[in-house]
Formats: sequence, C-alpha cells, structure tokens
Amino acid sequence: MRIVSGIQPTGNLHLGNYLGAIRNWVKMQDAAAAAGDDCLFFLADLHAITVYNDPAALASNIRQMAAALIACGIDPAKAILFRQAMVPAHAELCWLLNGTARIGWLNRMTQFKEKSGKNREGASVGLFAYPVLQAADVLVYNATHVPVGDDQKQHLELARDIAIKFNTDYGVDLFTPPEPFIGATAARIMSLRDGTAKMSKSDPSDMSRINLNDDTDLVAQKIRKAKTDPAPLPEDPAGLDERPEAKNLVGIFAALTDQSVSDVLARFAGQGFGVFKPALADLLVETLRPIKARLDRLNDDPAALDAILADGATRAAALAAPTLVAAYAALGLAK
Repeated sequence: MRIVSGIQPTGNLHLGNYLGAIRNWVKMQDAAAAAGDDCLFFLADLHAITVYNDPAALASNIRQMAAALIACGIDPAKAILFRQAMVPAHAELCWLLNGTARIGWLNRMTQFKEKSGKNREGASVGLFAYPVLQAADVLVYNATHVPVGDDQKQHLELARDIAIKFNTDYGVDLFTPPEPFIGATAARIMSLRDGTAKMSKSDPSDMSRINLNDDTDLVAQKIRKAKTDPAPLPEDPAGLDERPEAKNLVGIFAALTDQSVSDVLARFAGQGFGVFKPALADLLVETLRPIKARLDRLNDDPAALDAILADGATRAAALAAPTLVAAYAALGLAK
C-alpha cells in the first residue's frame, strides 16, 4: 500500500480537525510503518492559492499547520510530511493531465459549484481545475489508497477516470487508479454554539470551537459555556436525536475515549450537564495538554519545522520522479 493525503494550510487547527481527520492519519501512519508501507501527508499550499491569500499569512499558516500535525502525532520518521509546492512534480503532472481531463468531467464537480456560488464567472481557473491537481497529487506517487470523506469521493473518482483514460490513450500501464482508504469512522464534531453546524475556524465566535492552542483554563471555560439544554442525558442514543448540542458533547466524549455513544450514556444517563460538562472538560484538558506543549515547542523553532518539511520534500520528490519521467515519455516529450 501507498497512502497519500493532503490538508490545506489554514492556520490554527481545532478539535474538529483533530478528531475528524488527524487522529486517523496518525493511526494510518503507524499501521503503514508497521507493515513497511509508505504514507505521505502534504500541506496543500498550491490548492490554497486557488483563492486569494495574503502571502505573509499563508507562509505563517503553513508553519502553524506543520507544527500542529507533528504535535498531534504525525511522525516524520514514520510518514513523509512535506509542502506540496516544494515538490514541483505535482504542478508539472497536473499540466500534463490537463490534456487528459475533460471539461465535462470538471463541470460535474459539485464542490466547484458550492465554492463559486453565484459568482461562477468570477472564480479562478485554479478553483475550477483544482480536482486535476488533486488527481496529480495522488497519481504522481502511484498511490494505492487515499483517505477521503464524503465531500471528496467525487474527486477520487475523477482521479481514477484520468488515470484510466491516460493509460488507455497512450497504451501504457503507468498510473494506478487509487482506491478509497476505509479506516476508522471519522468523528463529526459540531460547533459548541450550534449543534447543527460543523466546528469551524471561520465561525466568528471563538467560543464555538476548541483550538489546539487554547490553554487549559480556556478549554474548560468553553465547555462550561457550551450550549446545552436542561434535560438529563438519556439511556438510549435515540434520545439525543432531537438534541443536537447534547448529542455533540456526548459524541466528543465518546471520540476522545474511543467508546460508543451507548457506553458514554450508560455512565451518565439520568445526570445533567452540571455533572457531564466538568467530566468532559477534564478529559479534554488532559488530552490536549501534551499536544499544546508540543505545539508551543515546535512554534518556537521555525527553522526545525522548515528542515522537517524540506527533508520530506526531498523524499517525496524521489518517489515522484520516475512517474513524472514516464508520463513525459508516454506523451512523446521525453527529455
């Protein structure tokens, strides 16, 4: 197996990022290392520029994201961690694959419709065509598996279509059509102020999320002030279906302890949030304390972060080079 996945460098990460994706990345990395397989994780900085970013802010966000991933358990000795822009093969292969991808395929991508909204004509070409770059991200390494959420399944299918069409058009067996990686179910963490909305950095209220760099007092305060209802916790998980804020807090406790919601309710059924919230706050504080300590140390040494990313880029480029050379050759562009 060779697993490849990327994440856009959007600055400070929050609990939703950790429980929804990064913790599963750590499990993937450990399993791959034990099996002798490759695991590549990249900061998708080329994807970030499909919309305008302040250059200084983007550079800062890249370092922050790298620090957060390492603090959460991504180990550069087990996985290859790098910046996408530091491996030119991503952009080169993307251009080569633009000749294979079809406009009709891209027109069907629902994420472009959502992100461009009513201003489709004002969206960048990069925003329209970034699924081709996503395809290049995985095909350049001949990734066998890609962890994807529901919102990215369509893009993985596009990568498979591009791989198959290129191989067929040029009579080669070059690209491996990647398969979705089915790992542990990712926790879906919602806002602390609105249980129907995902926890998000873009929410104007900082009280809506637990940031990985929040100190222990702030974590406890945010849980204490999290929106709830006056009813006690039920015995049956179905009793949470019409109580989104209660369901979210119970779900966070379950995810942090690797328990089912039923297990959590068996412990707290009949009790109110005056009991449950302090228990959840204590659990979060103990979980996040070592992550924040590592994060602080990493952020104090940006040169070390840059060195880790540079080493990862060198290793990734070595894996990508044979595929890129073969793609040029298949097109009649051999150097």
